Amino acid sequence: MPTPKKALFNWSSGKDSALTLYKILQDPEYKIECLLTSVNQQFQRISMHGVRVELLKAQAKSIGLPLEILQVPEMPTMEVYENVMTKTLTELKSKGITHSVFGDIFLEDLRKYREDQLAKIGFEGVFPIWKIPTKELIQEFISLGFKTIVVCVNERYLDKSFVGRIIDQDFINDLPENVDVCGENGEFHTFAFDGPIFSKPIDFEIGEIVYRKYEKPKNEDSSDTACDTNVSDAFDYGFWYCDLIPKN
Repeated sequence: MPTPKKALFNWSSGKDSALTLYKILQDPEYKIECLLTSVNQQFQRISMHGVRVELLKAQAKSIGLPLEILQVPEMPTMEVYENVMTKTLTELKSKGITHSVFGDIFLEDLRKYREDQLAKIGFEGVFPIWKIPTKELIQEFISLGFKTIVVCVNERYLDKSFVGRIIDQDFINDLPENVDVCGENGEFHTFAFDGPIFSKPIDFEIGEIVYRKYEKPKNEDSSDTACDTNVSDAFDYGFWYCDLIPKN
């Protein structure tokens, strides 16, 4: 057997990450050395998902992999984000890591961006669930015994009633036709708390549900931010967040 390639895993804390990690851990071609997660430096919550760092650390402990946290400022420009990422990946490369694993499914532009950025540092991207139909993925996720809760919804696609719900068949049936069942277009984000990659479930209780709307960056082209703001009216919509509180 050839020596496995050392890889880092881009961990979002959500369901697509959980299923992707489950698959890559069974692939003898790769050895996952650590999880890498972007965290909002100001609030100490996972970028876009709004999940507390304490719960992220609990996930990593239950999974049994080291956690590397990428501290990024609120609404970073692409230049700032790329500089922080380059510094982190360069340090990891010195430890023999050569591959970076993602849970992306079908966003071509995002994959190309990732691969172009990785190539500059001498990394290769790995996409284990790429182009698998999302309806198949969500059914596989549920059938494997994974459990996940919706922690953020984009009001452009979903109303407040969807945040804080566990993803099950009822949730899938309630989704509007224009919403991808895996939320691949940014319709919703999740927190995975149980399943075959965890040694024990992540214990939490549901806190308050809050609404947040982001301001368009002043004197900057919105496409120059590290958030998905390519749509011209992206900042016309807000997000509903469900706060998850760690239970000791």
